[in-house]
Amino acid sequence: MVARRLADESVQPARFAFNAENARWAERTMGLYPTGRQQSAVIPLLMRAQDQEGWISRATIESIADMLGMAYIRVLEVATFYTQFQLQPVGTRAHIQVCGTTPCMLRGSEALIEVCKSKIHPEQRHTNADGTMSWEEVECLGACVNAPMVAIFHDTYEDLTTERFEEIVDAFAAGQGASIKAGPQIERQHSAAEGGRTTLNEPPTAKREKFVPPAPAAEAGAPAGAAPAAAPAPAAPQAPTTAAKPRDVNEDSAPAFKGPAPQGKVSQAKAEGERKEFDREAKADGQPNRAMRPDATGAETDASKIDGGKAPGKQSRSGAADGAAGGGTQPDAQKAESTTGTTVVDTKELSGADAAAVDAAAKKPVRRRKPKSEDLKPTVEHGGDISNDDKSE
Repeated sequence: MVARRLADESVQPARFAFNAENARWAERTMGLYPTGRQQSAVIPLLMRAQDQEGWISRATIESIADMLGMAYIRVLEVATFYTQFQLQPVGTRAHIQVCGTTPCMLRGSEALIEVCKSKIHPEQRHTNADGTMSWEEVECLGACVNAPMVAIFHDTYEDLTTERFEEIVDAFAAGQGASIKAGPQIERQHSAAEGGRTTLNEPPTAKREKFVPPAPAAEAGAPAGAAPAAAPAPAAPQAPTTAAKPRDVNEDSAPAFKGPAPQGKVSQAKAEGERKEFDREAKADGQPNRAMRPDATGAETDASKIDGGKAPGKQSRSGAADGAAGGGTQPDAQKAESTTGTTVVDTKELSGADAAAVDAAAKKPVRRRKPKSEDLKPTVEHGGDISNDDKSE
């Protein structure tokens, strides 16, 4: 966007003032805002001033700033930011804004600009010889479906052709702008399909009537001229129920349905006393219980104290090798393992003769032979040669 500046001082008026009608309107408009917020009316007041004078002058900005208690620079910022405000004199009868964005450009807005150059002024933002007409190219005017279009003051003229636009320019130049119908210049309603309606062309035939229920049929056996029976008395109003209340809504979850408590709540002192009594009964001193639980397993057992943390009661490989070399078992827990390696016997629980038998069995070599492999010699677990008797077996 190009920089927007005020018009030259040679065309600036000496002063500005709203006329009587606009002055009353300005007072009402400022009164719509809370006290101390009247500065929010700066845009409406600038637009009203532009409608009165045709453009925004320096005197207009200063006058509105004084009315709203604003610094001059603040009102100048608003006036120069919005392109809807004209900062230099425009045509008194028409200021034509030609949309030059893509939809209008594709639909022939360049031809409309050429009309403005030939009939008003070769350059935009300049008035014609008598100062009644001016034009400029602007950004989107918001009716792309009706392109190309122009805006003249507060009205838009859409679906233009070069010939129709020339007629509009001539009419405004002659002071007959009111004779031109605003909006689409072809046979269409607003942005509807060109050429008129294409659907829902038939007039509606349905007639809406209020439904009146029929009178109740006369009871059988009643005389024809008898008066109708009196209407039954209205039923007594029913007490409210909870039939429609959701199932998950109860007195505890919905305060609206909650009534008085059936009994008094326990005081905080009583609750604290009961808690301390429970702690005394459970022998709770506020510290974690570090005592060994009976028959504990896993990390709580004493396994770490026996055999370097391995399974207690079972001879380790290093211990078995030491026992074989020294001719004895571990002194703290003597063990004997059968040929299958699945039965463990604690020699402490046996008598002297039985313990000796277990030790002898433990020292006896155990041979293992792979099935159906006669060429392979059997291995000896505890060392030594295999006798001929064993080979014959």
